[in-house]
Amino acid sequence: MQSLAERLPTNAAGARAVPIQRVGGTHLAAPQDDLLAIEEPLEIRLGFTDQGRRRHANVAVTMRTPGSDEELAVGFLFTEGLIHDAADVAHVGPCARGGANVVRVDLQPGVAIDLARLERHSYMSSSCGVCGKTSLEAVQVCRRPRLRLGQPVVQPAVIHQLPDALRAAQAVFERTGGLHAAALFDSEGSLLCLREDVGRHNALDKLIGVQVLDGSVPLSDRLLFLSGRVSFELVQKALTAGIPIAAAVGAPSSLAIELARDNGMTVLGFVRGNRFNVYCGAERLRAAAWAVG
Repeated sequence: MQSLAERLPTNAAGARAVPIQRVGGTHLAAPQDDLLAIEEPLEIRLGFTDQGRRRHANVAVTMRTPGSDEELAVGFLFTEGLIHDAADVAHVGPCARGGANVVRVDLQPGVAIDLARLERHSYMSSSCGVCGKTSLEAVQVCRRPRLRLGQPVVQPAVIHQLPDALRAAQAVFERTGGLHAAALFDSEGSLLCLREDVGRHNALDKLIGVQVLDGSVPLSDRLLFLSGRVSFELVQKALTAGIPIAAAVGAPSSLAIELARDNGMTVLGFVRGNRFNVYCGAERLRAAAWAVG
């Protein structure tokens, strides 16, 4: 029997042609087509049972790149602490009355929902997933799996190869140059799953969403690699999924490192050019001989 994730539709297009004119020095070239990453709103609707009555709520509108919308919706609800695993989800798919940019997630009867937990304004930009929060308390998601101390162990050589592996697998970025990516690797550096989006948090929600639907969380032996910087929210989402190592092309924020240290997570930044910085959790890195100095 297929899992819920295997029954979901996929859309890897993510790009749209627009007319442009290139300039070289003082030469204006003839019009030609160029590909841009698509950015469109997605409304996430929730169906649930409250005191014996079936209710529906619009929980968020996020600017995203179309594709893996169902995974995005499930990943968002999971990383917000509204659902805990795939067993909470009865159905997820396009809303019949909402069109292509509306996804509805119906929860199983008996799944308790606390909408006060989702204190957001109705709109989130693609650049920031927490900027719609209406209180500082709402930024923190409480439920997180406990990470295993010092596990998994990863060789520095594995970290060095991540940027090339990510770039080679970014199909839409290769065509547009305008998307973020979140990828899941095993401790040997094998790419397991990748999702792209104009929003960093959306890419990670898509990645986590498919793992939730597959029943693979917590991701206690996996490594997360991000195409941009490491923000507080991305660390929070990764911790919610039980990911012990987060590495990125860019830098982390101070609050991201504070959260990671408090929860025993390894964070690596500026992973590029055969170098990287270890911000916390160095015990998960092992080399035959470290050259110090």
